[in-house]
Amino acid sequence: MEALMQGERCVNDLTTMAGCDVTTLSKHLALMKRAGLLVCEKRGLNVYYRIACPCFADFFRCIDLIGATRESNLSCAC
Repeated sequence: MEALMQGERCVNDLTTMAGCDVTTLSKHLALMKRAGLLVCEKRGLNVYYRIACPCFADFFRCIDLIGATRESNLSCAC
């Protein structure tokens, strides 16, 4: 999801970034697509994924901020 927050990516790029095989990654992407988190588009031989709703990126940034503030015992500024 972190890579997709930067913009859409093809499966091959995501496989390289994740350091796993394409079968494993495809299963994870399919689950996230069924859950409504991702949308995909096939272009030629490549499939491109992107986050379905821009607010998901804000949600993930907020989760990261909560984790960081808990580690430093500060209150969340969200």
